[in-house]
Amino acid sequence: MSATRVVRAGDAQPLIAGVVVALVGFASSFAIVLAGLHAVGASDAQASSGLLVLSLAMGVVGTTLSYIYKMPLSMAWTTPGAALLIAAGPVSGGYSAAIGAFAFAGVLIVIAGLWSPLTRLLTLIPGPLASGLLAGVLLQVCVAPAHAVVDVPKLAIPMVVVWLVLWKVARRFAVPGALAAAAIAVAIDPVDHAGATHLLPQLTWTTPSLDLGTLLGLGLPLFVVTMVSQNVAGMAVLAAHGYKAPMRPVLASTGAATVIGAPFGGHGINLAAITAAMAAGPDAGPDPARRWIAAASAGAVYFLIGPCAGLATTLLTASPPVLIEAVAGLALLGTLGSALRAATEDDERREAAIVTFAVTASGVTALGISAPFWGLVAGLVLLAVQRARA
Repeated sequence: MSATRVVRAGDAQPLIAGVVVALVGFASSFAIVLAGLHAVGASDAQASSGLLVLSLAMGVVGTTLSYIYKMPLSMAWTTPGAALLIAAGPVSGGYSAAIGAFAFAGVLIVIAGLWSPLTRLLTLIPGPLASGLLAGVLLQVCVAPAHAVVDVPKLAIPMVVVWLVLWKVARRFAVPGALAAAAIAVAIDPVDHAGATHLLPQLTWTTPSLDLGTLLGLGLPLFVVTMVSQNVAGMAVLAAHGYKAPMRPVLASTGAATVIGAPFGGHGINLAAITAAMAAGPDAGPDPARRWIAAASAGAVYFLIGPCAGLATTLLTASPPVLIEAVAGLALLGTLGSALRAATEDDERREAAIVTFAVTASGVTALGISAPFWGLVAGLVLLAVQRARA
């Protein structure tokens, strides 16, 4: 067979797997992205623009890298990063300062890809502390389902029931099913005075501004959680399936795409971690050398469904905010559980990880810098004191 022939008849399985990866990835977490952008001050149009540019960036980068390196290098938006935005809420300097923080995180990721000392410096952050930071960020989102059941029971209880049933019988579709249940409930009983939005999204430019407190309190933690919980985890998933991901091109391209997309609302893309296993595992075909097609086709589907960002935003505009946060919370429960387990399994570093978790989850802001930064600082200080005493 000619070496120039890229796709052959037996590639139907990875093609189908790629479609499933993209649909599940989009449907299970787009609500988190929109809720996060709204939390830091984005309007409906700006949030819709962010979702669109993230989808386009994931499509271009994922398809290109997978084709060049013939590996299942599927891309995703940083879901923990979106949860961080929800936890951070309104930031000093407003939405334009948040945009500046997005771009700052992207620049740091590019530097990490091109300058190995920064990557080594990041690896010096103990894993339990990084997990404690992530868990503290996620906790504030994952309690939303409980609030929703109390605040909007007619809408939230059916959603939670659907999620629970599907979690038992078809776990992969639990969150999309809960989202569909929420959409039906909202269609029957939308919120009063829901704002009108465009069904077809438009790229909306916001000039970034630089605020030191927001750069340290949002941009730096966004970089850390994206690298540790997404890029590093994604590379580990690929390694478990026999692939050695090209770290430098992945970081440089995803970081550059984040910088380019930031003014349009893109908070960050990265190597997929959760859906990576779907594209790299046996579900994507028996031949590991052909599974790159799954990631490439997922990228193509992301590019095609990006225009659905306007419809998704319209749905969320007609929904009570607590309901959308509840969907996000259900989607992140598993991630929270994994983060808590990783934070507490090391006896020597458990107390420092718990301090990081507690301070981050507190939501405090000091000197204009939000809690995730202080949580990491507190954990590192306690760990230093422990080691000095020892």
